[in-house]
Amino acid sequence: MTSPAILVLTTGGTIDKNYFDELSEYQIVDSGIAGLLTEARVALPIRVVELMRKDSLELTDADRALIAGAAREAPEQRIVVTHGTDTMTETAKVLAAEVPGKTICLTGALSPARFAETDAPFNLGMAFAAAQLAAPGVWIAMSGQVFDGLKVRKDRAAGKFVPL
Repeated sequence: MTSPAILVLTTGGTIDKNYFDELSEYQIVDSGIAGLLTEARVALPIRVVELMRKDSLELTDADRALIAGAAREAPEQRIVVTHGTDTMTETAKVLAAEVPGKTICLTGALSPARFAETDAPFNLGMAFAAAQLAAPGVWIAMSGQVFDGLKVRKDRAAGKFVPL
């Protein structure tokens, strides 16, 4: 039995940030998602497409349309989207409205994947599991849970995602 291929769309966000001490700031750099998947020894057929390198607070309606279009036009039925956490739920709403019939799981990180103490690999693993097992729809894998993408919010004070 062959496992279905999973498409990974990267958009930027904290998961792909790095800290540059000389600049005293975080910047989104080339996506490290393919490396994380290799390091985790993911044996599924995967395809990684870097759509953009943006903080989610900078995403526009046109960016969300690009993400939805890439998901809709892809031959894969199971999709993981790495995304900044601040506006992840906004993109989830667009994907739910514009990409019916596919299983899409958004994930990200509250600290960069390049840091020793990060939630990135765990969240990415959960997103891969959700993309394989969840029914068609839009899901968010964060904070050790898989949420309905339309019934979740980021609780900044608690530093986690919580159901609505």
